[in-house]
Amino acid sequence: MPISNLRTTSRRSPIIQRFAAAAFIIGGIGCAPDASSKPEYDRPLPSGGRALRPVASGSMPDLEKAWQRRDTGLLDALDRSVGWFEMPSSRRRYPYATTDGDITHEEAQRSVKRFRAILETASTSADFRRQVLDEFRVYESVGWNGGGSVLFTGYYAPDFDASLTRTDRFAHPLYARPADLITDPVDGTPIGRRMPDRSIERYPTRAEIMSSGMHAGTEVAWLESPLDVYVVQVNGSARLNLPDGGEMYVGYAGKTDRRYSGLGAKLVADGHIPKGGLSLPAIYDLHAADPELVETAMLANENFVYFQPYDGGDWPSGSLGFKVNARATLATDKDVYPPGCVCLVDTDGVNVSGVEA
Repeated sequence: MPISNLRTTSRRSPIIQRFAAAAFIIGGIGCAPDASSKPEYDRPLPSGGRALRPVASGSMPDLEKAWQRRDTGLLDALDRSVGWFEMPSSRRRYPYATTDGDITHEEAQRSVKRFRAILETASTSADFRRQVLDEFRVYESVGWNGGGSVLFTGYYAPDFDASLTRTDRFAHPLYARPADLITDPVDGTPIGRRMPDRSIERYPTRAEIMSSGMHAGTEVAWLESPLDVYVVQVNGSARLNLPDGGEMYVGYAGKTDRRYSGLGAKLVADGHIPKGGLSLPAIYDLHAADPELVETAMLANENFVYFQPYDGGDWPSGSLGFKVNARATLATDKDVYPPGCVCLVDTDGVNVSGVEA
């Protein structure tokens, strides 16, 4: 389980998410969290709450420094956002509500294109700042506490040892998409299971799939543990290192219409991992000590994910189906933040050993 690429910080975060010919967004320019209480980054927004609000006067981040330190991969990442906005399915994610009104799909799309143009043509950092402030509305994240405090973690790209055939070591499969799985042809939303009489029913749960052996013979690859398989399912793609020294990439091919629930959240709720100690290494440690406990908890997540091999040219790919650019792509909760838009992050980074990076 390679986790050396994880980076995490809980420092308050000047994030910048920019939208809009009419709505450029900055997320998370925040006040310091209350030092007397432990951050609750998993606290949901209140009913009717909005994740983004206009940046207060005098709280604008240092746009000139951001321009000076821009990453070389940013233009590629912007091009991928532009490509996503051109997909018909992207319209289903908008309009996006902020504290002062909605942002439409057209505004969000226009903002990414215009921001890219400014980034390329601005002659100086001052010119960049002037154009951004002239042309965009600027927003910030409210954070978990209303003070703008946001948690950042590193993007985890699964990289596991695996085999194309079952062996004593590799006995836990990733499955190919079954022919009876029905999904929306536009955006891939799972619909259910096509029955022999052409009716559609809900797909079996994870527990039913695992106990029935209904997908036997459709294995794409075999991994070392059920937890490895689960992690790949949650992430949606992985690089697999084969016994002969070769590599294989697997990517998302569909999922069932059953409810998703997080393994980590269940282990915390059941008292097996302390709330402040939840991490992927902590889950692996618990699995090593009590595999049955963790594997039983996995079954509470009724959703099941399927895979297909691909060439790996766009690996790792994010939830929008495009390649992730190192230091230029941000994964966000799409139920909280608007997808496909630009985000500038100013925060401290550490590696998995806790060393600043």
